[in-house]
Amino acid sequence: MSNEYEKFQKLKADTSCIGLAREENSKYFCTPIGATIIGWDNGIHYVFINGFDEMVFAVNPDTVCDYYVYPLANNFSDFLSLVLATKGTNTLQQIIQWDKQQYMDFSSSPDEVEYASSKKVIEALEAIRSIGVLPMENPFEYVKKIQNSFQYSKIVFSDEFYDITGQEKLN
Repeated sequence: MSNEYEKFQKLKADTSCIGLAREENSKYFCTPIGATIIGWDNGIHYVFINGFDEMVFAVNPDTVCDYYVYPLANNFSDFLSLVLATKGTNTLQQIIQWDKQQYMDFSSSPDEVEYASSKKVIEALEAIRSIGVLPMENPFEYVKKIQNSFQYSKIVFSDEFYDITGQEKLN
Protein backbone atom coordinates (compact mmCIF):
# COMPACT_ATOMS: atom_id res chain seq x y z
CA MET A 1 0.00 0.00 0.00
CA SER A 2 1.04 3.56 -0.61
CA ASN A 3 2.50 5.79 2.04
CA GLU A 4 -0.51 8.12 1.73
CA TYR A 5 -2.92 5.25 2.31
CA GLU A 6 -1.07 4.26 5.48
CA LYS A 7 -1.14 7.88 6.67
CA PHE A 8 -4.84 8.15 5.84
CA GLN A 9 -5.62 5.03 7.85
CA LYS A 10 -3.93 6.56 10.88
CA LEU A 11 -6.00 9.75 10.76
CA LYS A 12 -8.29 10.19 13.74
CA ALA A 13 -10.69 12.43 11.81
CA ASP A 14 -14.19 11.35 10.86
CA THR A 15 -14.09 11.19 7.07
CA SER A 16 -17.58 9.74 6.63
CA CYS A 17 -18.96 13.19 5.78
CA ILE A 18 -16.78 13.30 2.66
CA GLY A 19 -17.75 9.80 1.54
CA LEU A 20 -14.93 7.84 3.12
CA ALA A 21 -16.57 6.09 6.04
CA ARG A 22 -14.46 3.39 7.59
CA GLU A 23 -17.14 0.87 8.28
CA GLU A 24 -17.13 -2.86 7.94
CA ASN A 25 -19.84 -3.73 5.45
CA SER A 26 -20.28 -6.82 3.38
CA LYS A 27 -19.09 -6.77 -0.18
CA TYR A 28 -21.83 -6.53 -2.80
CA PHE A 29 -22.60 -8.65 -5.85
CA CYS A 30 -20.73 -6.07 -7.94
CA THR A 31 -17.63 -5.83 -5.75
CA PRO A 32 -14.88 -7.24 -7.97
CA ILE A 33 -12.89 -10.31 -7.04
CA GLY A 34 -9.69 -9.19 -5.30
CA ALA A 35 -11.09 -5.86 -4.12
CA THR A 36 -9.88 -4.20 -0.92
CA ILE A 37 -12.43 -1.69 0.35
CA ILE A 38 -10.90 1.64 1.41
CA GLY A 39 -14.04 3.68 2.13
CA TRP A 40 -17.84 3.76 2.01
CA ASP A 41 -20.40 6.35 1.01
CA ASN A 42 -23.72 4.68 1.71
CA GLY A 43 -23.80 1.74 -0.72
CA ILE A 44 -21.04 3.08 -2.94
CA HIS A 45 -17.59 1.96 -1.93
CA TYR A 46 -14.07 2.74 -3.03
CA VAL A 47 -11.58 -0.03 -3.62
CA PHE A 48 -8.18 -1.14 -4.77
CA ILE A 49 -8.37 -4.22 -7.02
CA ASN A 50 -5.60 -6.81 -7.22
CA GLY A 51 -3.83 -6.56 -10.55
CA PHE A 52 -4.46 -2.82 -11.04
CA ASP A 53 -1.57 -1.49 -8.95
CA GLU A 54 -2.72 1.45 -6.81
CA MET A 55 -5.66 2.48 -9.01
CA VAL A 56 -8.75 3.50 -7.03
CA PHE A 57 -12.21 2.47 -8.24
CA ALA A 58 -15.79 3.32 -7.33
CA VAL A 59 -18.15 0.37 -6.90
CA ASN A 60 -21.75 1.44 -7.38
CA PRO A 61 -24.49 -1.21 -6.91
CA ASP A 62 -27.08 1.23 -8.29
CA THR A 63 -25.06 2.03 -11.36
CA VAL A 64 -25.80 5.28 -13.13
CA CYS A 65 -23.86 4.35 -16.24
CA ASP A 66 -22.84 1.22 -18.14
CA TYR A 67 -20.51 0.08 -15.36
CA TYR A 68 -20.87 -1.02 -11.76
CA VAL A 69 -17.14 -0.46 -11.24
CA TYR A 70 -15.16 2.39 -12.72
CA PRO A 71 -11.76 3.99 -12.09
CA LEU A 72 -11.38 7.32 -10.36
CA ALA A 73 -7.64 7.75 -9.82
CA ASN A 74 -4.33 6.20 -10.81
CA ASN A 75 -3.27 5.97 -7.16
CA PHE A 76 -4.41 6.76 -3.64
CA SER A 77 -2.53 10.05 -3.45
CA ASP A 78 -4.33 11.28 -6.57
CA PHE A 79 -7.62 9.97 -5.15
CA LEU A 80 -7.19 12.06 -2.00
CA SER A 81 -6.17 15.02 -4.13
CA LEU A 82 -9.42 14.59 -6.10
CA VAL A 83 -11.44 14.33 -2.88
CA LEU A 84 -9.92 17.64 -1.74
CA ALA A 85 -10.66 19.29 -5.09
CA THR A 86 -14.28 18.09 -5.20
CA LYS A 87 -14.78 18.36 -1.43
CA GLY A 88 -15.82 14.73 -1.09
CA THR A 89 -16.59 11.62 -3.07
CA ASN A 90 -20.19 12.55 -3.99
CA THR A 91 -19.20 14.73 -6.93
CA LEU A 92 -16.22 12.54 -7.79
CA GLN A 93 -18.15 9.30 -8.19
CA GLN A 94 -20.72 10.95 -10.49
CA ILE A 95 -18.26 12.33 -13.05
CA ILE A 96 -18.64 9.16 -15.13
CA GLN A 97 -22.18 10.18 -16.10
CA TRP A 98 -21.60 13.90 -16.63
CA ASP A 99 -20.28 16.32 -19.19
CA LYS A 100 -18.26 19.33 -18.03
CA GLN A 101 -21.30 21.61 -17.72
CA GLN A 102 -23.21 19.13 -15.55
CA TYR A 103 -20.13 18.79 -13.35
CA MET A 104 -19.82 22.56 -12.99
CA ASP A 105 -23.55 22.99 -12.31
CA PHE A 106 -23.56 20.33 -9.61
CA SER A 107 -20.34 21.56 -7.99
CA SER A 108 -21.67 25.11 -7.74
CA SER A 109 -25.22 24.22 -6.69
CA PRO A 110 -26.31 25.91 -3.44
CA ASP A 111 -26.79 22.59 -1.64
CA GLU A 112 -23.28 21.38 -2.54
CA VAL A 113 -21.66 24.68 -1.64
CA GLU A 114 -23.48 24.76 1.70
CA TYR A 115 -22.56 21.16 2.53
CA ALA A 116 -18.91 21.63 1.54
CA SER A 117 -18.66 24.64 3.84
CA SER A 118 -19.96 22.76 6.89
CA LYS A 119 -17.64 22.40 9.86
CA LYS A 120 -17.46 18.60 9.67
CA VAL A 121 -16.49 18.63 5.97
CA ILE A 122 -13.89 21.33 6.48
CA GLU A 123 -12.36 19.35 9.37
CA ALA A 124 -12.23 16.13 7.33
CA LEU A 125 -10.60 17.90 4.38
CA GLU A 126 -8.10 19.62 6.68
CA ALA A 127 -7.15 16.22 8.11
CA ILE A 128 -6.31 15.02 4.58
CA ARG A 129 -4.28 18.18 3.95
CA SER A 130 -2.38 17.46 7.17
CA ILE A 131 -0.78 14.39 5.57
CA GLY A 132 0.65 16.53 2.77
CA VAL A 133 -2.02 16.18 0.07
CA LEU A 134 -3.09 19.17 -2.02
CA PRO A 135 -6.25 19.60 -4.14
CA MET A 136 -5.91 18.46 -7.74
CA GLU A 137 -6.20 20.95 -10.54
CA ASN A 138 -8.73 20.01 -13.22
CA PRO A 139 -10.33 17.03 -11.44
CA PHE A 140 -13.02 16.55 -14.08
CA GLU A 141 -10.49 16.22 -16.90
CA TYR A 142 -8.25 13.91 -14.86
CA VAL A 143 -11.08 11.47 -14.07
CA LYS A 144 -12.56 11.53 -17.58
CA LYS A 145 -9.17 10.75 -19.11
CA ILE A 146 -8.74 7.68 -16.91
CA GLN A 147 -12.29 6.48 -17.47
CA ASN A 148 -12.16 6.94 -21.24
CA SER A 149 -8.94 4.97 -21.61
CA PHE A 150 -9.69 2.17 -19.13
CA GLN A 151 -10.32 -1.40 -20.31
CA TYR A 152 -13.36 -2.30 -18.22
CA SER A 153 -13.39 -5.90 -19.45
CA LYS A 154 -10.27 -6.60 -17.36
CA ILE A 155 -12.22 -6.39 -14.09
CA VAL A 156 -13.05 -9.85 -12.77
CA PHE A 157 -16.40 -10.44 -11.07
CA SER A 158 -17.95 -13.36 -9.22
CA ASP A 159 -20.46 -15.72 -10.82
CA GLU A 160 -23.11 -14.00 -8.69
CA PHE A 161 -22.46 -10.74 -10.58
CA TYR A 162 -23.13 -12.37 -13.93
CA ASP A 163 -26.21 -14.18 -12.59
CA ILE A 164 -27.71 -10.97 -11.23
CA THR A 165 -26.85 -8.66 -14.11
CA GLY A 166 -27.33 -11.12 -16.96
CA GLN A 167 -24.05 -9.94 -18.46
CA GLU A 168 -21.92 -12.43 -20.32
CA LYS A 169 -18.79 -13.62 -18.58
CA LEU A 170 -15.82 -12.82 -20.83
CA ASN A 171 -13.10 -14.87 -19.15
